[in-house]
Amino acid sequence: MTDTETETPTSNESAVARFAELQALVAGMEADFVKFYNGGNKAAGTRVRNAMQELKTFAQTVRNEVSAIKNEGGKPAGEGSSDSDA
Repeated sequence: MTDTETETPTSNESAVARFAELQALVAGMEADFVKFYNGGNKAAGTRVRNAMQELKTFAQTVRNEVSAIKNEGGKPAGEGSSDSDA
């Protein structure tokens, strides 16, 4: 993973960057998924397992960030106050 996995997003741009990072992780797995599931390439299967572990670590980091933001009582940056949620 990158150094960004320990940073807490503080703006809408950071949240978009996190989503882009997630998309890049998933997109990067595609070739190895195809090689393993369609071609039976065992080395590709190992790469898929490693990529899935990396995705799991990334997901846990995002979960922790979301919890931290939620527990601070504030809304993520870029969110306006909405009284209609009650």
